[in-house]
Amino acid sequence: MPPYVYVLLLHGGLGFLDIIVNHELLAKLPKRGDAASEEALHAARETIFALLFGCLAWYQWHGAWVWFVAALLLAEVIVSAYDVIVEGDTRVLPVPERVLHLLLFISLGVLITLIGYALVWWHADATALVRVDYGWASWVLTGMSVLSLVWAVRDGVAAGRREKIPASIE
Repeated sequence: MPPYVYVLLLHGGLGFLDIIVNHELLAKLPKRGDAASEEALHAARETIFALLFGCLAWYQWHGAWVWFVAALLLAEVIVSAYDVIVEGDTRVLPVPERVLHLLLFISLGVLITLIGYALVWWHADATALVRVDYGWASWVLTGMSVLSLVWAVRDGVAAGRREKIPASIE
């Protein structure tokens, strides 16, 4: 199994921990009127990772297909950079959340490096989706993909609902 699969699993686990503990239990973001922009960014990130988890669970993306995976990684960097700004403008993050975000950024850097290395090799091949099977890890990544997509819809709905309700009414 390639190293990026292990890091992708780790990153997904850290992201899940961040969502449940920090966003849901502590900050209660879906219920906050001032968190619509942050929830929209989280929905975008969850969609990106739903695609990454699903795409890399069962396939290698050879030839011109590498640009799709590269675009997803670039989109994640842009969303993460903007999310740091929005979070800092809307709320004070507790220390555990800041530490977890630091770990997520480190993990993302390692992930981009490892996937980027694979993309360099895949780009030299003929354009094709090459089927792979990493056993249990492919199934876990598939589950993570589905959960990320469900959570993306949930956060997107919360963001849309909050956009229409001024925070002063609540």
